[in-house]
Amino acid sequence: MSAEEPEGKPLRRITFLSAVLFAFMLINVGQLFRWQVLEYDYLLGLAKAEHDWYVEIAPLRGTIRDRNGHILALDIFEFEITAAPPMIANPEEVADRLTTLLDRPRGEMIELLKSGQPYVRLARRVPQQIGETIGSWGLRGIRVEPRPKRMCPENNLAAHVLGFVNETNNGYYGVEGYYNQILKGQAGEGQGERDPAGNYIPIGFYRLAPPQNGRDLVLTIDRTIQYMVEEELEKAVARYGAESGTIIVMEPKTGSILAMASYPSYEPNRFADTPAELFVNPSVSAHYEPGSVFKVITMAAGLDAGVITPQSTFYDSGSIEVGGRTIMNWDRQGHGLVTMTDVLAQSLNVGAAYVSTNLGRERFYTYVRRFGFGRITEVDLASEGPGRLRLPGDGEWHESDLGTNSFGQGLAVTPLQMITAVAAVANDGLMMKPHVVEKIVDGQHVTPIQFVAMRRVISPQTAKQLTWMLVEAVQKETDLAAVPGYKIAGKTGTAQVPIPGGYHPNWTIASFIGYAPPEAPAFIVLVKIDKPAVEPWGSKVAAPVFKAVAEQLFILLGIPPDEARVTGG
Repeated sequence: MSAEEPEGKPLRRITFLSAVLFAFMLINVGQLFRWQVLEYDYLLGLAKAEHDWYVEIAPLRGTIRDRNGHILALDIFEFEITAAPPMIANPEEVADRLTTLLDRPRGEMIELLKSGQPYVRLARRVPQQIGETIGSWGLRGIRVEPRPKRMCPENNLAAHVLGFVNETNNGYYGVEGYYNQILKGQAGEGQGERDPAGNYIPIGFYRLAPPQNGRDLVLTIDRTIQYMVEEELEKAVARYGAESGTIIVMEPKTGSILAMASYPSYEPNRFADTPAELFVNPSVSAHYEPGSVFKVITMAAGLDAGVITPQSTFYDSGSIEVGGRTIMNWDRQGHGLVTMTDVLAQSLNVGAAYVSTNLGRERFYTYVRRFGFGRITEVDLASEGPGRLRLPGDGEWHESDLGTNSFGQGLAVTPLQMITAVAAVANDGLMMKPHVVEKIVDGQHVTPIQFVAMRRVISPQTAKQLTWMLVEAVQKETDLAAVPGYKIAGKTGTAQVPIPGGYHPNWTIASFIGYAPPEAPAFIVLVKIDKPAVEPWGSKVAAPVFKAVAEQLFILLGIPPDEARVTGG
Protein backbone atom coordinates (compact mmCIF):
# COMPACT_ATOMS: atom_id res chain seq x y z
CA MET A 1 0.00 0.00 0.00
CA SER A 2 1.38 3.39 -0.96
CA ALA A 3 1.50 6.35 1.37
CA GLU A 4 -0.74 8.36 -0.99
CA GLU A 5 -3.57 5.77 -1.07
CA PRO A 6 -5.86 5.91 1.99
CA GLU A 7 -6.49 2.70 3.88
CA GLY A 8 -9.77 0.98 2.87
CA LYS A 9 -9.99 2.48 -0.63
CA PRO A 10 -9.36 -0.87 -2.47
CA LEU A 11 -12.17 -2.41 -0.44
CA ARG A 12 -14.52 0.35 -1.50
CA ARG A 13 -13.57 -0.21 -5.13
CA ILE A 14 -14.24 -3.91 -4.86
CA THR A 15 -17.58 -3.22 -3.18
CA PHE A 16 -18.51 -0.70 -5.90
CA LEU A 17 -17.57 -3.06 -8.71
CA SER A 18 -19.45 -5.87 -7.03
CA ALA A 19 -22.53 -3.66 -6.74
CA VAL A 20 -22.32 -2.70 -10.41
CA LEU A 21 -21.91 -6.32 -11.47
CA PHE A 22 -24.80 -7.32 -9.21
CA ALA A 23 -26.94 -4.57 -10.71
CA PHE A 24 -26.13 -5.79 -14.23
CA MET A 25 -26.96 -9.30 -13.13
CA LEU A 26 -30.31 -8.14 -11.74
CA ILE A 27 -31.05 -6.30 -14.98
CA ASN A 28 -30.22 -9.38 -17.04
CA VAL A 29 -32.27 -11.62 -14.79
CA GLY A 30 -35.12 -9.12 -15.02
CA GLN A 31 -34.89 -9.03 -18.80
CA LEU A 32 -34.75 -12.81 -18.99
CA PHE A 33 -37.78 -12.99 -16.69
CA ARG A 34 -39.63 -10.46 -18.87
CA TRP A 35 -38.74 -12.28 -22.10
CA GLN A 36 -39.23 -15.80 -20.82
CA VAL A 37 -42.27 -15.23 -18.62
CA LEU A 38 -44.02 -11.89 -18.91
CA GLU A 39 -43.69 -11.38 -22.67
CA TYR A 40 -43.20 -14.97 -23.73
CA ASP A 41 -46.43 -15.23 -25.70
CA TYR A 42 -45.92 -11.87 -27.39
CA LEU A 43 -42.34 -12.62 -28.47
CA LEU A 44 -43.29 -16.11 -29.58
CA GLY A 45 -46.00 -14.54 -31.71
CA LEU A 46 -43.47 -12.19 -33.30
CA ALA A 47 -41.15 -15.07 -34.07
CA LYS A 48 -44.01 -17.12 -35.44
CA ALA A 49 -45.19 -14.23 -37.58
CA GLU A 50 -41.65 -13.87 -38.94
CA HIS A 51 -41.40 -17.57 -39.67
CA ASP A 52 -44.94 -18.41 -40.71
CA TRP A 53 -46.39 -17.49 -44.06
CA TYR A 54 -50.07 -16.50 -44.29
CA VAL A 55 -52.08 -14.89 -47.04
CA GLU A 56 -55.77 -14.28 -47.56
CA ILE A 57 -56.74 -15.31 -51.07
CA ALA A 58 -59.37 -12.98 -52.46
CA PRO A 59 -62.17 -14.62 -54.47
CA LEU A 60 -63.09 -13.47 -57.94
CA ARG A 61 -66.39 -11.60 -58.00
CA GLY A 62 -69.00 -13.05 -60.34
CA THR A 63 -69.15 -11.73 -63.91
CA ILE A 64 -72.24 -9.82 -65.05
CA ARG A 65 -73.42 -10.24 -68.64
CA ASP A 66 -76.32 -8.96 -70.69
CA ARG A 67 -78.98 -11.34 -72.04
CA ASN A 68 -76.85 -12.01 -75.14
CA GLY A 69 -73.64 -12.82 -73.27
CA HIS A 70 -71.88 -9.46 -73.55
CA ILE A 71 -69.76 -8.74 -70.46
CA LEU A 72 -70.93 -5.70 -68.48
CA ALA A 73 -68.81 -6.18 -65.32
CA LEU A 74 -65.92 -8.50 -64.41
CA ASP A 75 -62.87 -8.76 -62.18
CA ILE A 76 -59.41 -7.97 -63.51
CA PHE A 77 -56.14 -8.11 -61.55
CA GLU A 78 -54.04 -5.32 -60.14
CA PHE A 79 -51.05 -5.81 -57.83
CA GLU A 80 -50.04 -4.62 -54.38
CA ILE A 81 -46.29 -4.06 -53.94
CA THR A 82 -44.90 -4.37 -50.39
CA ALA A 83 -41.40 -4.57 -48.87
CA ALA A 84 -39.68 -6.03 -45.81
CA PRO A 85 -36.90 -3.41 -45.27
CA PRO A 86 -34.73 -5.56 -42.91
CA MET A 87 -34.32 -8.07 -45.73
CA ILE A 88 -33.18 -5.50 -48.31
CA ALA A 89 -29.39 -5.20 -48.39
CA ASN A 90 -29.17 -2.60 -51.18
CA PRO A 91 -32.10 -0.14 -50.76
CA GLU A 92 -30.64 2.48 -53.16
CA GLU A 93 -30.33 -0.02 -56.00
CA VAL A 94 -33.81 -1.43 -55.38
CA ALA A 95 -35.24 2.10 -55.20
CA ASP A 96 -33.64 2.95 -58.55
CA ARG A 97 -35.40 0.01 -60.20
CA LEU A 98 -38.81 0.64 -58.59
CA THR A 99 -39.06 4.43 -58.68
CA THR A 100 -39.93 4.81 -62.36
CA LEU A 101 -42.39 1.93 -62.54
CA LEU A 102 -44.22 2.90 -59.35
CA ASP A 103 -44.12 6.65 -60.11
CA ARG A 104 -42.79 7.51 -56.66
CA PRO A 105 -39.91 9.94 -55.78
CA ARG A 106 -36.55 8.19 -55.33
CA GLY A 107 -35.87 9.84 -51.98
CA GLU A 108 -39.22 8.76 -50.62
CA MET A 109 -38.66 5.22 -51.87
CA ILE A 110 -35.19 5.01 -50.24
CA GLU A 111 -36.62 6.32 -46.96
CA LEU A 112 -39.25 3.57 -46.95
CA LEU A 113 -36.75 0.83 -47.80
CA LYS A 114 -34.38 2.00 -45.04
CA SER A 115 -37.11 2.47 -42.43
CA GLY A 116 -36.31 -0.76 -40.60
CA GLN A 117 -40.05 -1.54 -40.34
CA PRO A 118 -40.95 -5.20 -40.82
CA TYR A 119 -43.50 -4.26 -43.50
CA VAL A 120 -44.17 -1.22 -45.70
CA ARG A 121 -46.54 -0.75 -48.62
CA LEU A 122 -44.89 0.72 -51.71
CA ALA A 123 -47.92 0.77 -54.03
CA ARG A 124 -51.53 -0.31 -53.56
CA ARG A 125 -53.03 -0.57 -57.04
CA VAL A 126 -50.49 -1.34 -59.75
CA PRO A 127 -51.55 -2.34 -63.28
CA GLN A 128 -51.14 -6.01 -64.13
CA GLN A 129 -48.28 -5.54 -66.61
CA ILE A 130 -46.18 -3.51 -64.14
CA GLY A 131 -46.88 -5.92 -61.29
CA GLU A 132 -45.85 -8.93 -63.35
CA THR A 133 -42.66 -7.13 -64.44
CA ILE A 134 -41.61 -6.37 -60.85
CA GLY A 135 -42.47 -9.91 -59.81
CA SER A 136 -40.25 -11.33 -62.53
CA TRP A 137 -37.19 -9.53 -61.10
CA GLY A 138 -37.24 -11.68 -57.95
CA LEU A 139 -36.03 -8.87 -55.68
CA ARG A 140 -35.21 -10.04 -52.15
CA GLY A 141 -37.61 -8.52 -49.60
CA ILE A 142 -40.09 -7.28 -52.26
CA ARG A 143 -43.50 -8.98 -52.46
CA VAL A 144 -45.90 -8.69 -55.39
CA GLU A 145 -49.44 -9.85 -54.58
CA PRO A 146 -52.42 -9.86 -56.97
CA ARG A 147 -55.59 -8.01 -56.00
CA PRO A 148 -58.84 -8.29 -57.97
CA LYS A 149 -60.43 -5.08 -59.21
CA ARG A 150 -63.95 -4.57 -60.59
CA MET A 151 -64.08 -3.35 -64.17
CA CYS A 152 -66.99 -2.30 -66.39
CA PRO A 153 -65.70 -2.65 -69.97
CA GLU A 154 -68.52 -0.47 -71.33
CA ASN A 155 -67.65 2.36 -68.89
CA ASN A 156 -70.91 4.11 -67.99
CA LEU A 157 -73.30 1.81 -69.92
CA ALA A 158 -76.16 0.70 -67.63
CA ALA A 159 -74.38 2.27 -64.65
CA HIS A 160 -77.54 2.65 -62.57
CA VAL A 161 -78.49 -0.97 -63.22
CA LEU A 162 -75.04 -2.29 -62.34
CA GLY A 163 -73.97 -0.17 -59.35
CA PHE A 164 -70.33 -0.26 -58.23
CA VAL A 165 -67.88 -2.28 -56.10
CA ASN A 166 -65.47 -0.77 -53.58
CA GLU A 167 -61.96 -1.94 -52.67
CA THR A 168 -63.25 -4.37 -50.03
CA ASN A 169 -65.22 -6.28 -52.68
CA ASN A 170 -68.60 -5.00 -51.49
CA GLY A 171 -71.20 -3.92 -54.02
CA TYR A 172 -73.46 -0.89 -53.70
CA TYR A 173 -76.59 0.11 -55.62
CA GLY A 174 -77.95 -1.72 -58.66
CA VAL A 175 -77.45 -5.47 -58.98
CA GLU A 176 -73.97 -5.20 -57.44
CA GLY A 177 -75.66 -4.13 -54.22
CA TYR A 178 -78.81 -6.28 -54.41
CA TYR A 179 -76.93 -9.49 -55.31
CA ASN A 180 -73.75 -8.65 -53.36
CA GLN A 181 -73.61 -11.91 -51.37
CA ILE A 182 -74.11 -14.00 -54.49
CA LEU A 183 -71.52 -12.08 -56.51
CA LYS A 184 -68.74 -11.57 -53.95
CA GLY A 185 -67.88 -15.20 -53.15
CA GLN A 186 -65.85 -16.24 -50.09
CA ALA A 187 -62.18 -15.56 -49.41
CA GLY A 188 -59.70 -18.43 -49.04
CA GLU A 189 -56.40 -18.61 -47.18
CA GLY A 190 -52.93 -20.10 -47.52
CA GLN A 191 -50.57 -20.96 -44.64
CA GLY A 192 -47.00 -22.23 -44.69
CA GLU A 193 -43.39 -21.55 -43.64
CA ARG A 194 -40.88 -19.06 -44.99
CA ASP A 195 -37.12 -18.66 -44.85
CA PRO A 196 -35.20 -15.66 -43.42
CA ALA A 197 -35.53 -13.92 -46.78
CA GLY A 198 -39.32 -14.14 -46.57
CA ASN A 199 -39.65 -16.74 -49.33
CA TYR A 200 -42.12 -19.60 -49.08
CA ILE A 201 -40.51 -23.00 -48.25
CA PRO A 202 -42.10 -25.53 -50.63
CA ILE A 203 -41.19 -28.61 -48.55
CA GLY A 204 -42.35 -27.16 -45.23
CA PHE A 205 -45.78 -27.12 -43.61
CA TYR A 206 -48.51 -25.93 -45.97
CA ARG A 207 -52.29 -25.60 -45.84
CA LEU A 208 -54.58 -24.15 -48.49
CA ALA A 209 -58.26 -23.28 -48.23
CA PRO A 210 -59.12 -22.16 -51.77
CA PRO A 211 -61.48 -19.22 -52.27
CA GLN A 212 -65.02 -19.73 -53.50
CA ASN A 213 -65.52 -17.41 -56.43
CA GLY A 214 -68.77 -15.53 -56.75
CA ARG A 215 -71.57 -16.69 -59.01
CA ASP A 216 -72.25 -15.01 -62.35
CA LEU A 217 -75.35 -13.04 -63.32
CA VAL A 218 -77.02 -12.92 -66.72
CA LEU A 219 -79.27 -9.86 -66.96
CA THR A 220 -82.48 -9.26 -68.88
CA ILE A 221 -80.83 -6.06 -70.16
CA ASP A 222 -80.08 -6.03 -73.89
CA ARG A 223 -76.78 -4.19 -74.42
CA THR A 224 -77.79 -2.89 -77.84
CA ILE A 225 -81.17 -1.60 -76.66
CA GLN A 226 -79.57 -0.12 -73.54
CA TYR A 227 -77.01 1.77 -75.62
CA MET A 228 -79.69 3.08 -77.97
CA VAL A 229 -81.92 4.21 -75.09
CA GLU A 230 -79.07 6.00 -73.32
CA GLU A 231 -78.13 7.78 -76.54
CA GLU A 232 -81.72 8.92 -77.23
CA LEU A 233 -82.16 10.06 -73.62
CA GLU A 234 -78.99 12.14 -73.57
CA LYS A 235 -79.95 13.78 -76.87
CA ALA A 236 -83.45 14.55 -75.57
CA VAL A 237 -82.21 16.14 -72.35
CA ALA A 238 -79.92 18.40 -74.39
CA ARG A 239 -82.53 19.15 -77.07
CA TYR A 240 -85.20 20.30 -74.62
CA GLY A 241 -82.88 21.97 -72.13
CA ALA A 242 -84.01 19.55 -69.42
CA GLU A 243 -82.48 18.91 -66.04
CA SER A 244 -82.58 15.10 -66.24
CA GLY A 245 -84.55 12.18 -67.61
CA THR A 246 -85.37 8.48 -67.47
CA ILE A 247 -86.32 5.82 -70.02
CA ILE A 248 -87.36 2.24 -69.21
CA VAL A 249 -88.09 -0.54 -71.72
CA MET A 250 -89.88 -3.65 -70.45
CA GLU A 251 -91.53 -6.84 -71.72
CA PRO A 252 -95.13 -6.70 -70.43
CA LYS A 253 -95.66 -10.48 -70.49
CA THR A 254 -92.59 -11.34 -68.40
CA GLY A 255 -91.66 -8.22 -66.44
CA SER A 256 -88.15 -8.45 -67.94
CA ILE A 257 -86.45 -5.06 -68.18
CA LEU A 258 -84.66 -4.70 -71.52
CA ALA A 259 -83.22 -1.26 -70.80
CA MET A 260 -83.20 1.18 -67.90
CA ALA A 261 -81.43 4.50 -68.27
CA SER A 262 -81.28 7.78 -66.41
CA TYR A 263 -79.35 10.92 -67.23
CA PRO A 264 -77.09 12.29 -65.84
CA SER A 265 -75.24 9.08 -65.10
CA TYR A 266 -71.76 8.11 -63.90
CA GLU A 267 -68.93 5.64 -64.55
CA PRO A 268 -68.73 2.76 -62.03
CA ASN A 269 -65.00 2.40 -62.76
CA ARG A 270 -64.50 5.87 -61.28
CA PHE A 271 -67.07 5.82 -58.50
CA ALA A 272 -64.63 7.40 -56.03
CA ASP A 273 -64.62 10.60 -58.14
CA THR A 274 -68.41 10.68 -58.49
CA PRO A 275 -70.85 12.86 -56.48
CA ALA A 276 -72.83 10.52 -54.23
CA GLU A 277 -76.21 11.76 -55.49
CA LEU A 278 -75.52 10.23 -58.92
CA PHE A 279 -75.32 6.71 -57.45
CA VAL A 280 -79.07 6.61 -56.79
CA ASN A 281 -81.09 5.03 -59.60
CA PRO A 282 -83.95 7.46 -60.40
CA SER A 283 -85.93 4.66 -62.10
CA VAL A 284 -86.55 2.97 -58.75
CA SER A 285 -85.86 5.72 -56.21
CA ALA A 286 -87.03 9.08 -57.62
CA HIS A 287 -90.57 10.07 -56.60
CA TYR A 288 -92.59 12.36 -58.86
CA GLU A 289 -96.19 13.27 -59.56
CA PRO A 290 -97.07 11.36 -62.75
CA GLY A 291 -99.70 13.72 -64.11
CA SER A 292 -102.10 12.60 -66.84
CA VAL A 293 -100.39 9.25 -67.47
CA PHE A 294 -102.21 8.20 -64.31
CA LYS A 295 -105.54 8.60 -66.14
CA VAL A 296 -104.82 5.13 -67.57
CA ILE A 297 -105.21 3.74 -64.03
CA THR A 298 -108.36 5.76 -63.32
CA MET A 299 -109.94 4.64 -66.57
CA ALA A 300 -108.96 1.02 -65.94
CA ALA A 301 -110.69 1.15 -62.55
CA GLY A 302 -113.85 2.73 -63.97
CA LEU A 303 -114.10 0.22 -66.83
CA ASP A 304 -113.37 -2.80 -64.64
CA ALA A 305 -115.88 -1.76 -61.97
CA GLY A 306 -118.56 -1.25 -64.63
CA VAL A 307 -119.00 2.44 -63.82
CA ILE A 308 -118.22 3.45 -67.42
CA THR A 309 -117.72 1.97 -70.88
CA PRO A 310 -115.51 3.29 -73.70
CA GLN A 311 -118.64 4.88 -75.22
CA SER A 312 -119.98 6.42 -72.00
CA THR A 313 -120.52 10.16 -72.30
CA PHE A 314 -120.67 13.09 -69.94
CA TYR A 315 -120.94 16.82 -70.38
CA ASP A 316 -117.64 18.57 -69.73
CA SER A 317 -118.38 22.08 -68.59
CA GLY A 318 -114.70 22.79 -67.97
CA SER A 319 -114.73 22.30 -64.19
CA ILE A 320 -115.90 19.99 -61.44
CA GLU A 321 -115.94 20.43 -57.67
CA VAL A 322 -114.57 17.63 -55.48
CA GLY A 323 -114.26 17.99 -51.71
CA GLY A 324 -114.64 21.75 -51.90
CA ARG A 325 -111.93 22.13 -54.56
CA THR A 326 -112.62 23.20 -58.12
CA ILE A 327 -110.83 21.04 -60.70
CA MET A 328 -110.30 22.38 -64.21
CA ASN A 329 -108.91 21.03 -67.47
CA TRP A 330 -105.34 21.76 -68.50
CA ASP A 331 -106.58 24.24 -71.14
CA ARG A 332 -109.14 25.85 -68.77
CA GLN A 333 -111.83 25.06 -71.36
CA GLY A 334 -115.04 23.02 -71.43
CA HIS A 335 -115.35 20.41 -74.18
CA GLY A 336 -119.05 19.68 -74.14
CA LEU A 337 -120.38 16.15 -74.61
CA VAL A 338 -117.41 13.76 -74.69
CA THR A 339 -116.82 10.00 -74.51
CA MET A 340 -114.37 8.25 -72.18
CA THR A 341 -112.06 7.75 -75.14
CA ASP A 342 -112.15 11.52 -75.68
CA VAL A 343 -111.18 11.96 -72.02
CA LEU A 344 -107.99 10.00 -72.71
CA ALA A 345 -107.30 11.53 -76.11
CA GLN A 346 -107.80 15.12 -74.95
CA SER A 347 -106.42 14.40 -71.45
CA LEU A 348 -109.36 15.96 -69.64
CA ASN A 349 -108.87 16.36 -65.89
CA VAL A 350 -112.58 16.95 -65.38
CA GLY A 351 -113.37 13.64 -67.09
CA ALA A 352 -110.91 11.74 -64.91
CA ALA A 353 -112.38 13.29 -61.75
CA TYR A 354 -115.85 12.37 -63.01
CA VAL A 355 -114.77 8.71 -63.18
CA SER A 356 -113.07 8.65 -59.75
CA THR A 357 -116.00 10.32 -57.97
CA ASN A 358 -118.44 7.87 -59.57
CA LEU A 359 -116.25 5.03 -58.36
CA GLY A 360 -116.18 6.45 -54.86
CA ARG A 361 -113.25 6.55 -52.48
CA GLU A 362 -113.30 2.87 -51.48
CA ARG A 363 -113.34 1.40 -54.98
CA PHE A 364 -110.98 3.99 -56.48
CA TYR A 365 -108.23 3.47 -53.90
CA THR A 366 -108.72 -0.30 -53.92
CA TYR A 367 -107.76 -0.25 -57.60
CA VAL A 368 -104.92 2.23 -57.05
CA ARG A 369 -103.42 -0.08 -54.41
CA ARG A 370 -104.04 -3.12 -56.58
CA PHE A 371 -101.98 -1.49 -59.34
CA GLY A 372 -99.07 -1.33 -56.88
CA PHE A 373 -98.93 2.32 -55.89
CA GLY A 374 -97.75 3.15 -52.40
CA ARG A 375 -95.60 0.00 -52.21
CA ILE A 376 -92.37 -1.23 -53.76
CA THR A 377 -92.47 -3.44 -56.86
CA GLU A 378 -89.83 -5.76 -55.28
CA VAL A 379 -87.57 -5.42 -58.30
CA ASP A 380 -84.12 -6.95 -57.84
CA LEU A 381 -82.31 -3.61 -57.61
CA ALA A 382 -81.01 -1.89 -54.49
CA SER A 383 -82.60 1.21 -52.92
CA GLU A 384 -86.12 0.98 -54.34
CA GLY A 385 -88.63 3.50 -53.00
CA PRO A 386 -92.40 3.00 -52.42
CA GLY A 387 -93.66 6.31 -53.75
CA ARG A 388 -96.21 8.27 -51.72
CA LEU A 389 -99.96 7.65 -51.52
CA ARG A 390 -102.40 9.17 -49.05
CA LEU A 391 -105.43 6.98 -48.36
CA PRO A 392 -108.83 7.72 -46.80
CA GLY A 393 -108.40 7.50 -43.06
CA ASP A 394 -104.88 8.92 -43.15
CA GLY A 395 -104.53 12.19 -41.31
CA GLU A 396 -103.33 14.04 -44.42
CA TRP A 397 -105.93 12.69 -46.85
CA HIS A 398 -108.62 15.11 -47.99
CA GLU A 399 -111.81 14.50 -49.97
CA SER A 400 -110.40 16.61 -52.81
CA ASP A 401 -107.62 14.01 -53.25
CA LEU A 402 -110.24 11.73 -54.81
CA GLY A 403 -110.43 14.23 -57.67
CA THR A 404 -106.79 15.32 -58.02
CA ASN A 405 -105.38 11.80 -57.66
CA SER A 406 -107.46 10.70 -60.64
CA PHE A 407 -105.21 12.67 -63.00
CA GLY A 408 -101.94 12.01 -61.18
CA GLN A 409 -101.71 15.02 -58.88
CA GLY A 410 -101.21 14.84 -55.11
CA LEU A 411 -99.56 11.41 -55.16
CA ALA A 412 -96.02 10.34 -56.03
CA VAL A 413 -94.74 7.32 -57.92
CA THR A 414 -91.46 5.96 -59.18
CA PRO A 415 -90.92 5.47 -62.92
CA LEU A 416 -90.76 1.70 -62.38
CA GLN A 417 -94.08 1.69 -60.48
CA MET A 418 -95.72 3.61 -63.30
CA ILE A 419 -94.50 1.43 -66.16
CA THR A 420 -95.22 -1.78 -64.20
CA ALA A 421 -98.82 -0.65 -63.63
CA VAL A 422 -99.48 0.21 -67.28
CA ALA A 423 -97.67 -2.98 -68.35
CA ALA A 424 -100.39 -4.89 -66.50
CA VAL A 425 -102.95 -3.33 -68.88
CA ALA A 426 -100.79 -4.38 -71.83
CA ASN A 427 -100.60 -7.91 -70.38
CA ASP A 428 -104.37 -8.54 -70.30
CA GLY A 429 -104.68 -7.23 -66.76
CA LEU A 430 -102.02 -9.46 -65.18
CA MET A 431 -99.27 -7.60 -63.32
CA MET A 432 -95.81 -9.16 -63.58
CA LYS A 433 -93.01 -8.61 -61.10
CA PRO A 434 -90.28 -6.52 -62.79
CA HIS A 435 -86.77 -7.96 -62.77
CA VAL A 436 -83.34 -7.32 -64.29
CA VAL A 437 -81.67 -10.72 -63.69
CA GLU A 438 -82.50 -13.57 -66.06
CA LYS A 439 -80.40 -16.33 -64.48
CA ILE A 440 -77.68 -17.05 -61.92
CA VAL A 441 -74.76 -19.18 -63.12
CA ASP A 442 -72.51 -21.22 -60.78
CA GLY A 443 -70.07 -23.13 -62.97
CA GLN A 444 -72.18 -25.61 -64.92
CA HIS A 445 -75.23 -25.07 -62.73
CA VAL A 446 -77.74 -22.51 -64.02
CA THR A 447 -80.64 -21.17 -61.95
CA PRO A 448 -83.19 -19.31 -64.10
CA ILE A 449 -85.21 -16.51 -62.49
CA GLN A 450 -88.86 -17.45 -62.71
CA PHE A 451 -91.39 -14.98 -64.08
CA VAL A 452 -93.70 -13.99 -61.23
CA ALA A 453 -97.32 -12.93 -61.76
CA MET A 454 -98.04 -10.72 -58.74
CA ARG A 455 -101.80 -10.35 -59.14
CA ARG A 456 -104.61 -9.69 -61.58
CA VAL A 457 -105.50 -6.01 -61.47
CA ILE A 458 -108.28 -5.90 -64.07
CA SER A 459 -110.04 -8.43 -66.28
CA PRO A 460 -108.68 -9.36 -69.72
CA GLN A 461 -111.77 -7.80 -71.30
CA THR A 462 -111.16 -4.49 -69.51
CA ALA A 463 -107.51 -4.54 -70.54
CA LYS A 464 -108.40 -5.06 -74.21
CA GLN A 465 -111.01 -2.29 -74.13
CA LEU A 466 -108.57 0.15 -72.54
CA THR A 467 -105.77 -0.79 -74.94
CA TRP A 468 -107.83 0.12 -77.99
CA MET A 469 -108.98 3.32 -76.30
CA LEU A 470 -105.30 4.21 -75.87
CA VAL A 471 -104.62 3.35 -79.53
CA GLU A 472 -107.39 5.73 -80.58
CA ALA A 473 -106.08 8.40 -78.21
CA VAL A 474 -102.64 8.32 -79.85
CA GLN A 475 -104.15 8.39 -83.33
CA LYS A 476 -106.37 11.38 -82.49
CA GLU A 477 -104.17 13.60 -80.37
CA THR A 478 -100.55 12.36 -80.11
CA ASP A 479 -99.26 12.15 -83.66
CA LEU A 480 -95.68 12.91 -82.49
CA ALA A 481 -95.61 9.47 -80.84
CA ALA A 482 -96.94 7.63 -83.89
CA VAL A 483 -94.69 5.26 -85.84
CA PRO A 484 -95.71 4.79 -89.50
CA GLY A 485 -96.99 1.27 -90.15
CA TYR A 486 -97.60 0.45 -86.47
CA LYS A 487 -100.44 1.07 -84.04
CA ILE A 488 -99.35 2.42 -80.66
CA ALA A 489 -101.30 2.34 -77.39
CA GLY A 490 -100.17 5.20 -75.19
CA LYS A 491 -100.78 8.19 -72.98
CA THR A 492 -99.01 11.48 -72.36
CA GLY A 493 -98.41 13.16 -69.05
CA THR A 494 -97.54 16.72 -68.08
CA ALA A 495 -97.13 17.10 -64.33
CA GLN A 496 -96.39 20.20 -62.30
CA VAL A 497 -93.46 20.07 -59.87
CA PRO A 498 -94.45 20.54 -56.21
CA ILE A 499 -92.66 23.18 -54.17
CA PRO A 500 -93.37 24.40 -50.61
CA GLY A 501 -96.77 26.09 -50.66
CA GLY A 502 -97.92 24.79 -54.06
CA TYR A 503 -96.47 24.12 -57.52
CA HIS A 504 -93.67 25.76 -59.47
CA PRO A 505 -95.07 28.14 -62.11
CA ASN A 506 -92.78 26.92 -64.90
CA TRP A 507 -91.31 23.53 -64.10
CA THR A 508 -93.01 20.39 -65.42
CA ILE A 509 -92.28 16.72 -65.84
CA ALA A 510 -93.11 15.60 -69.37
CA SER A 511 -93.80 11.89 -69.84
CA PHE A 512 -95.22 9.30 -72.18
CA ILE A 513 -95.95 5.61 -71.77
CA GLY A 514 -96.68 3.49 -74.82
CA TYR A 515 -96.72 -0.15 -75.90
CA ALA A 516 -96.99 -2.12 -79.12
CA PRO A 517 -98.22 -4.05 -81.00
CA PRO A 518 -101.56 -3.49 -79.22
CA GLU A 519 -102.95 -7.01 -79.85
CA ALA A 520 -99.84 -8.73 -78.41
CA PRO A 521 -97.45 -6.15 -76.88
CA ALA A 522 -93.77 -7.06 -77.22
CA PHE A 523 -92.52 -3.97 -75.38
CA ILE A 524 -93.64 -1.05 -73.27
CA VAL A 525 -91.62 2.16 -72.95
CA LEU A 526 -91.73 4.92 -70.35
CA VAL A 527 -90.14 8.27 -71.21
CA LYS A 528 -89.79 10.89 -68.47
CA ILE A 529 -88.10 14.25 -69.07
CA ASP A 530 -87.61 16.47 -66.02
CA LYS A 531 -88.05 20.27 -66.17
CA PRO A 532 -87.73 20.80 -69.93
CA ALA A 533 -87.00 24.44 -70.77
CA VAL A 534 -88.04 24.49 -74.44
CA GLU A 535 -91.53 22.96 -74.14
CA PRO A 536 -93.49 21.93 -71.03
CA TRP A 537 -95.85 19.34 -72.56
CA GLY A 538 -95.50 15.58 -72.60
CA SER A 539 -97.03 15.50 -76.09
CA LYS A 540 -94.31 17.84 -77.40
CA VAL A 541 -91.31 16.59 -75.42
CA ALA A 542 -91.70 12.95 -74.34
CA ALA A 543 -93.82 11.66 -77.23
CA PRO A 544 -91.14 12.32 -79.92
CA VAL A 545 -88.54 10.56 -77.75
CA PHE A 546 -90.86 7.55 -77.47
CA LYS A 547 -91.20 7.51 -81.25
CA ALA A 548 -87.42 7.54 -81.75
CA VAL A 549 -87.03 4.64 -79.32
CA ALA A 550 -90.00 2.63 -80.61
CA GLU A 551 -88.88 2.91 -84.27
CA GLN A 552 -85.61 1.23 -83.36
CA LEU A 553 -87.24 -1.35 -81.09
CA PHE A 554 -89.44 -2.57 -83.93
CA ILE A 555 -86.28 -3.25 -85.92
CA LEU A 556 -84.14 -4.65 -83.08
CA LEU A 557 -86.90 -6.99 -81.88
CA GLY A 558 -87.87 -8.05 -85.41
CA ILE A 559 -91.48 -6.86 -85.23
CA PRO A 560 -93.00 -6.50 -88.71
CA PRO A 561 -95.47 -3.69 -89.53
CA ASP A 562 -99.15 -4.20 -88.72
CA GLU A 563 -100.18 -4.93 -92.29
CA ALA A 564 -97.52 -7.61 -92.70
CA ARG A 565 -98.54 -9.31 -89.44
CA VAL A 566 -102.26 -9.24 -90.25
CA THR A 567 -101.78 -10.64 -93.77
CA GLY A 568 -99.08 -13.07 -92.67
CA GLY A 569 -96.51 -11.42 -94.94
